[in-house]
Amino acid sequence: MPTTLKKLRLHGFNNLTKTLSFNIYDVCYADSDDQRQAYIAYIDEAYNAARLTAILTDVAEIIGANILNIAHQDYDPQGASVTMLISEESLAAEGLSNNATPGPLPDAVVAHLDKSHITVHTYPETNPQTGISTFRADIDVSTCGRISPLKALNYLIHALESDIVIMDYRVRGFTRDVSGRKHFIDHNISSIQNYLSRNTKTRYQMVDVNVYQENLFHTKMVIRDFRLDDYLFCIEGKDLSGQDHQRIQKLLRRELTEIFYGRNLGRNLEFVGD
Repeated sequence: MPTTLKKLRLHGFNNLTKTLSFNIYDVCYADSDDQRQAYIAYIDEAYNAARLTAILTDVAEIIGANILNIAHQDYDPQGASVTMLISEESLAAEGLSNNATPGPLPDAVVAHLDKSHITVHTYPETNPQTGISTFRADIDVSTCGRISPLKALNYLIHALESDIVIMDYRVRGFTRDVSGRKHFIDHNISSIQNYLSRNTKTRYQMVDVNVYQENLFHTKMVIRDFRLDDYLFCIEGKDLSGQDHQRIQKLLRRELTEIFYGRNLGRNLEFVGD
């Protein structure tokens, strides 16, 4: 049954909407039916609705938002969803730093923030023909006002087992300063990579596609170091024959490459990281 929240008064808030969308992928090799079922059971336990709620609660705290309402659901046979409605404490426009990154415009009218949310949906799946299993989490952090979803960027990447991360950051609408002038963005950004930690940049190979005039920023990342044992579930590389070692490694690297580029690859392919 839906929860009805007390009506909140909005006044003078920043009308810009900033949305950070993630597709996060974890890839695994599970050979037998039992191993595949064990992998799905592990994912369902590790990323059930309660755990995802805890992650999103951390995100709300990191970006400085208040949680108004939470809806969460586990699914049969697998997967989970969490939706969190958030708001920002009232802020006075005066005294805000011109160098806040990201943050408000000088003299911008920024007060109460609502109409903002954080959502996550998970999609575990297995392929009995190849033994490849994947786990995808789709996360959206959408905010208005002073708070920015970019502050949660590094936390989300490291909070989930992220072999591949595909991110979109969009700024929509406009807001006005106290003189009435419209502003279509309120912080400096040339790439999502501007907000990634050094540790994150070291771990991943990255590609950008940005449309600056539309305030659209897109970054794809894939883990740099491929170690087969990191992708094996219930088995170890030392127990594989040389032929199986090469076959499984090729299957996994193909999976990572196809997800990263978003298309099926033919026989003459170059793997990411080569």
